[in-house]
Amino acid sequence: MERDLISRQHIPFRGIPAAGVHGVGLWALPGNLLRLGRGTLASRRILREFQPDVLFFTGGYVAVPMALMSIPRNSLLYVPDIEPGLALKTLARFSDCIAVTAEESRAYFPPNKRVVVTGYPVRPELMQWNRRSGRAWLGIDDNEKLLLVFGGSKGAHSINEALWRVLPALLMKTQVVHVTGQADWQTAEAHRSQLPAELVNRYHAYPYLHEEMGAVLAAADLTVCRAGASTLGELPHFGLPAVLVPYPYAWRYQKVNAQYLASRGAAVVVENDRLSSELLSVVSELIADNNRLAEMRKAMSGLAQPQAAEKIAQLLRELAHTPARKGRVTTW
Repeated sequence: MERDLISRQHIPFRGIPAAGVHGVGLWALPGNLLRLGRGTLASRRILREFQPDVLFFTGGYVAVPMALMSIPRNSLLYVPDIEPGLALKTLARFSDCIAVTAEESRAYFPPNKRVVVTGYPVRPELMQWNRRSGRAWLGIDDNEKLLLVFGGSKGAHSINEALWRVLPALLMKTQVVHVTGQADWQTAEAHRSQLPAELVNRYHAYPYLHEEMGAVLAAADLTVCRAGASTLGELPHFGLPAVLVPYPYAWRYQKVNAQYLASRGAAVVVENDRLSSELLSVVSELIADNNRLAEMRKAMSGLAQPQAAEKIAQLLRELAHTPARKGRVTTW
């Protein structure tokens, strides 16, 4: 997926073999360690060819081989989620500076590490949209309520299924934009074909959106979505109240992100296993309460940090012009 996204930006791409070692079965561990070894050799070749002035890591086990080979070059680690996972904590040992989305992340790193709160960078193509232009693109009047349902770049099957169970009832209360992911797209078309004639045009389904994702984020009054790291930047930028459904099968990153937004009054949290039974009631209550939505929108907007990308870029420029320090690995 990364190869396609990066190619759209006309940036050269080189893949590095890698695999996770935390939480995998014993049967998979030897093969994963072998892939990490191949990734280390590939990283060394890339560094020799490219000779970078500074390295920028955003986490994940794929970055570990490059980090191991990058010493003594300067590097910046960006932590997108509130709580870093094992790979990010490993990368932090090799990084000269750590950029974080929120102040709360500082507690996960030792005091001798340089940690800078930058916020989460939002893609420029999303930021060009506002409520008026987004609704014009969708063809929806400003006085209509609009619910956005999505599950990340690949969709979220459990969220899709929960929505389809109550779709006709929801469409009586609000128009719905649904970004399904490619895997569930045909099912979405089938559900749309079964809707009553008076509701069909109130259900706006898409398999995936690129730049147009900014249009639906700007146009919506409420969203139902996962709590990945991007929600910490994109939802505050648009001041979009949320019903967050943390992904239940990947440690606790999304639960911590969701609680961060909920504790500030910007979102409510519904666990994945309760979504089917609670989605209709939770959304119906929120979408009908203009005062509650206004309070949530204000709270969400208050978390926005619109200069996040510029702050990260400035740190990279600073590190690129700073002499590299040898022997900087921290043990903690």
